[in-house]
Amino acid sequence: MPSISIQLPAVEADQQVEVEVKINGKKKTYHYRVEIFAWEQCHDPNEARALCLKKMIEGYDKNWQMVQIGAPTEATIPIMFKQRN
Repeated sequence: MPSISIQLPAVEADQQVEVEVKINGKKKTYHYRVEIFAWEQCHDPNEARALCLKKMIEGYDKNWQMVQIGAPTEATIPIMFKQRN
């Protein structure tokens, strides 16, 4: 699947992004959402963060597909989702 990269300003919680592109003269709109997940949401503090993150993503709204994992901090991790068509 082809992709393009767009730099976004500083990420804030529940940021919504709408991208319009023309492909062969036809306009298409894509919707993205950036969610900030807090590590404190992990129910088992001894569980590896990767496993905890996997569970958080699997439990996310199925109308949105995870497309990118951002750089984590000690407290949070940003995740970008694309709205499914």
